[in-house]
Order: sequence, then structure tokens, then C-alpha cells
Amino acid sequence: MLLQPLAVRAALACLVLSVTPARAEIASWYGPGFHGRLTANGERFDQNAFTAAHRSLRFGTHVRVTNTASGRSVVVRINDRGPFIADRSIDLARGAARAIGCGTCRVALQPL
Repeated sequence: MLLQPLAVRAALACLVLSVTPARAEIASWYGPGFHGRLTANGERFDQNAFTAAHRSLRFGTHVRVTNTASGRSVVVRINDRGPFIADRSIDLARGAARAIGCGTCRVALQPL
């Protein structure tokens, strides 16, 4: 009996997450000081890859990141945790940041 309401709530939460529109966020990038070190999911960090760090998205999640100023976008895979600066939502590997022309910029995030 108790499990049924929990299952329904979990299903609704998954539905809401799957249809969530892109949100405006602030992105930054990281690279040289971390290149070759292990990420939070255990793989080696490649600063030239299209990967990113996010506080709560599951490892392996693909996210479309669009620079709202230029309209350029890239799809990244979450493989690390961060950023550790309060107003930022995602840290892009240097390769992904370069692809959309972002040092620190406003972006739209859309989990895929």
C-alpha cells in the first residue's frame, strides 16, 4: 500500500524531468590544472573533450548547452561534480567551452 504512492510520485518526477524545458544558467570552464586527473565518476579528465561537471545530474547524462549570446550549442556528457562557485551551474571542459565561445557565459541547459 505505502509503496504505490511512492511509485506514483517517482513516476511523476521522472515525467517532469523528461519534459523540463531549457533553463538559463551561468557556465564556466575548467581544464589545464585537472587534465589527466580522475573525475568524480572515475575516468581521466580530458580538457579537450565535450564533457562537463554538474552538481546533481547523473553521470552519463547528455546535456545540450547553448550560449545564449551567440546561439552556438554543444552536447556534453556529465562526468564530474562541480562547479564549486555559488552562481554557476555547470563547468564545461575546455573543448566544449571553446566550441560555443564561452569563458564564463549565460547558457541554456537542456538535458537530453
